[in-house]
Amino acid sequence: MLRAATRGSPLALWQTDHVAALLGALNVEVEPVIVETTGDRNPEASLTSIGGQGVFVKEVQAAVLGGRADIAVHSAKDLPSVAADGLVIGAVPERGDPRDALVGGTLRAIPSGGRVATGSVRRRAQLANLRPDLTFADLRGNIDTRLEKAAGFDAIVVAAAALWRLGLADRIAEELDPSTFVPQVGQGALAVECRSDDAATLSWLAQIEDGPSRVAVDAERAFLAELGGGCTLPAGAYAVVDAEGSISLDGLLASPDGRVVLRYAARGATADRLGRAVATHLLDHAGGRTLLEDG
Repeated sequence: MLRAATRGSPLALWQTDHVAALLGALNVEVEPVIVETTGDRNPEASLTSIGGQGVFVKEVQAAVLGGRADIAVHSAKDLPSVAADGLVIGAVPERGDPRDALVGGTLRAIPSGGRVATGSVRRRAQLANLRPDLTFADLRGNIDTRLEKAAGFDAIVVAAAALWRLGLADRIAEELDPSTFVPQVGQGALAVECRSDDAATLSWLAQIEDGPSRVAVDAERAFLAELGGGCTLPAGAYAVVDAEGSISLDGLLASPDGRVVLRYAARGATADRLGRAVATHLLDHAGGRTLLEDG
């Protein structure tokens, strides 16, 4: 029996049930341990105002570190780029859809001056760059809450994987291609953490790992780590691993208003080295450090 720390939202429970099914195929039972996070307790506040990345994971991680649970199931995009002391990502199962999705209207169909709601500075910056005529509003809450609010805007932006997983894909007006709209690091992937000294649990988790998904997420997280924990600028990265094991990574760094969008793509064989190289290029050769200073 493994106890799985998880948030209590429908999407988080779907993710935990999915991991439980994968482990169940190995005859490992999983019992959920519901944890309320800072992000859950402040559903209307902007992510920046309540702590930014990590507000959905810290309490879940604490449940594992404190012995209340054996594993923690996260959306990989919610995890800070630097692992918490005492924890390790034991598995990244096969990745879902990494794309962002528009609900309410396609990018082309949104009228001039249209109002788009999103709580993500990355999404806002890229949309502003593609459509400088758009206006924006903040959007928080679980998926059902966001969809309920969609009627008040010309469009909202959410992760496509969330809609697919909750059986709500019919609400998607357009999925934005990563070649023009770079996803959040780890978007569409799950990350299962456990204590770094828990050899038995690590052994079980290794059996539900998807190799290419893990390599892609590791490359994207290395990109984010190289940008630095103090980076509050819009950033994203998307990695793909081909049949030969070669990794392609497309990284993005932008100004908050979307007037400047820096992108750089490269290929490599080592996830950590490639992720850091793409970030370093954006910072040192494409003007990223000037953006950081101005931001």
